[in-house]
Amino acid sequence: MITGNYPGEFAALLTAVFWTVTAIAFESASRRLGSLQVNLLRLIIGFIFLSIYTLIRRHYFLPLDASPENWIWLTLSGLVGFVFGDLFLFKSYTIIGSRFAMLIMTLVPPITAFFSWIILGERLKLLHYAGMLLTFTGIFIAIFNRNGSGEKLSLKLKPLGILYAFGGAVGQALGLVLSKFGMADYDPFAATQIRILAGIAGFGVLISIMGRWNRIMTSLIDVRGMKSLTLGAFFGPFLGVSFSLVAVKYTHAGIASTIMALVPIMIILPAVVFYKEKVTLPEIAGAFISVAGVALLFI
Repeated sequence: MITGNYPGEFAALLTAVFWTVTAIAFESASRRLGSLQVNLLRLIIGFIFLSIYTLIRRHYFLPLDASPENWIWLTLSGLVGFVFGDLFLFKSYTIIGSRFAMLIMTLVPPITAFFSWIILGERLKLLHYAGMLLTFTGIFIAIFNRNGSGEKLSLKLKPLGILYAFGGAVGQALGLVLSKFGMADYDPFAATQIRILAGIAGFGVLISIMGRWNRIMTSLIDVRGMKSLTLGAFFGPFLGVSFSLVAVKYTHAGIASTIMALVPIMIILPAVVFYKEKVTLPEIAGAFISVAGVALLFI
């Protein structure tokens, strides 16, 4: 576990790194298997990784030592974050596209700060708000210069798509704050197990209603797709989500979510290295601005 100065902030930075790997892996897996199948299977595989880890470190395969309060709030957090938030986010992709959805998702940190103030009584310093604003600005610049397509944000975007993306942002923000509230002093990795169990149950009900279990079975025999999915599950539901709870345990939820929002910046380098995409000057500028904003969060 992370120790020393700023453990929460560094955990959030690691979370962003893990989620960058996850984004690349799940993009590949979703193209082959479908997003709904990926949503359920990533949680199941992530839960297996978590259970093995907690068995070795805590001698508990399941979070049986959690209190009833832990179970109630972390279950609610899992349903709000994994099921509600992700479903709305993925739906927004199909209506307004991923880049515009990602832009709206940059609202997660301020929404998180709002919920953490209401639920947890956390207050940020003026300097922290300045850092958040600077980080958002850099992310905005980077997102709107990906691939040089020259798209412009306008009122022509479908309101329903914007609403879905905003719902995804609210789900992620509220899920993170509820995680911190429900976790209290409990182990972050075991807390993630509870959240994932809730997510598995939620998606299981949804897939049953939609009659898609046959697609789940088909996905399991797609070796290439399952390799990408397993990689994403290791760095996402196992490491990424767990370290996000470590982050909110040791720092303000608003600060943690701002640092974790750096994925669009971090994903530029692997896009250049692995996919031979050209990086533009605005993207470089956006990256530096975002890093400067994050630096303010460490003060």
